[in-house]
Amino acid sequence: MATLMFLVGLTPAPAAASVESCAVTWGSGVKSAHPTVTGYMVGLRAGRQLCFDRLVFDFRGAVGRYWVSYVNAVSAEATGEVVPVRGGARLQVSVHAFGLNENYEPTYVFDDPAELVDVTGFRTFRQVAWAGTHHGTTSVGLGVRARLPFRVFTLPTGSSSMSHIIGRPPSLRDLPGGGGG
Repeated sequence: MATLMFLVGLTPAPAAASVESCAVTWGSGVKSAHPTVTGYMVGLRAGRQLCFDRLVFDFRGAVGRYWVSYVNAVSAEATGEVVPVRGGARLQVSVHAFGLNENYEPTYVFDDPAELVDVTGFRTFRQVAWAGTHHGTTSVGLGVRARLPFRVFTLPTGSSSMSHIIGRPPSLRDLPGGGGG
């Protein structure tokens, strides 16, 4: 089992000692990994952190293959149709994980394909939309406020999950005791 992390955000100023935990090497190019292990997507959740917004994909079984890139338009799996996504920039997030089980029943169930998780009030996320599943690839469109650098990595864990994190570093004004007012 593994956790795959995807980070998007701006690098904080090195002189800001109080935001050292936000210091990560970021980039805005395509990120991908292609091991042959596969599992099933079973959940999706979002959260806000001090330095970024977080999107977590939950899987049953091992998952390690992914492709994440900024795109002009998010494309639906199988059909290629445009999936409308709000925001100043769009990320296509594709994982090598089934969205249907052996009986062709969905392994991840949602109420609204256009709003998979509620990201109201998030600093960076604008929308998370379903882009479909086909032949072992499951995709979502992630609308963000602007094209920001990002990072993807895998962590070992007791249950398999894939995390996607997007955001911006806080300014000193945003930190507790940082003089914001």
